[in-house]
Amino acid sequence: MQKIQVGIVGCGYWGPNLIRNFSACPATDVAAVCDASPSRLEAVQKSNRHLHGVASVDALLELPIDAVAIATPVSTHFSLAARCLQAGKHVLVEKPLASTATEAQTLIELAASHERVLMVDHTYLYSNAVRRIKEIVDNDELGELYYVDSVRINLGLFQRDINVVWDLAPHDLSIVEHVLGYEARSISAWGCTHANPDIEDVAYVNVDYGERMMANFHVNWLSPVKVRQMIFAGARKSLIFNELNTTEPIKIYDRGIELGQDVAERHKMLVSYRSGDIWSPNIEPGEPLQSVVCEFADCIRDGVAPLSNGHLGLRVVRLLESATRSIRAQGGRVVINHRTPVNGNGHARTSRSDQLHSYVAGRTPRQEREHSLLREPIRLPDR
Repeated sequence: MQKIQVGIVGCGYWGPNLIRNFSACPATDVAAVCDASPSRLEAVQKSNRHLHGVASVDALLELPIDAVAIATPVSTHFSLAARCLQAGKHVLVEKPLASTATEAQTLIELAASHERVLMVDHTYLYSNAVRRIKEIVDNDELGELYYVDSVRINLGLFQRDINVVWDLAPHDLSIVEHVLGYEARSISAWGCTHANPDIEDVAYVNVDYGERMMANFHVNWLSPVKVRQMIFAGARKSLIFNELNTTEPIKIYDRGIELGQDVAERHKMLVSYRSGDIWSPNIEPGEPLQSVVCEFADCIRDGVAPLSNGHLGLRVVRLLESATRSIRAQGGRVVINHRTPVNGNGHARTSRSDQLHSYVAGRTPRQEREHSLLREPIRLPDR
């Protein structure tokens, strides 16, 4: 069977990982790479001499390719993905899908109208550890979930076009959305700026999922230590996911509280504590990104939607937008509207970003979006 020819846009931090995994996938070949920086193109081609390099997406689309993987700054995702979908290419986009929910919704509509696969690289959903967590929760081994507590902190990498929430929180938001299987009701967030007065580098996000379930996320670029930990606390057992522990990434604790059985006992707060075994299920090693690219190829061949599809990407972007709105309102709670994209100042950049603010405020018919990787501006259809 003929392999799917893939073009990679962006040869910076994540692009080489995509090149390596698409090259290793039995169903795909990397036909060409694209980057506006000659030095980055040269660096990639030194270790991949067979790859054809181009400086614009338009030049890439002139080549005989079937799909495009985009690993560029968030502010460029919409323009590049829209151009590729309009050219009839299947598209894999690095997280988050777009800078606004309006943009994300437009990409979903473009993919549907051109009958092309739109996938978001929420890589953690394809890790064996998260797959096992989903299985444990679905099998009700933890009982009713009370809360999720997540810490994702490290020193850097500082971003120029997004804050720490947009950089780090998509990982944990996508994991929780996937594991729970239902959507958030509201969100509140607090953030501080230190290195750059326009971009938050420390933030705390609280999400209400209803059914007495809430989640807290701490994201931070200033921490002297790297921590990657999530706690799923249930009525019967609790689970801790520590991705930095490669031998035992998941531990399940048979610890918790026992409440009185009748109303009177509960009113008296008669609580007893339970302390049982701790065990760690076996998690097979594997590279999640290889699973991502292989599913992308399978979905193209079979004409089906991926697990990490555009709709999941939209839900995550909507949460990120709402979190940014809450930060601007000093922690004010924002109710999540799952039908209409958020308008206002909740977007990937800070509210000082004229480009994104003007787009969120309302598109004019046939509006044009420009980017250095495009020879011509992207033209959007009337809505």
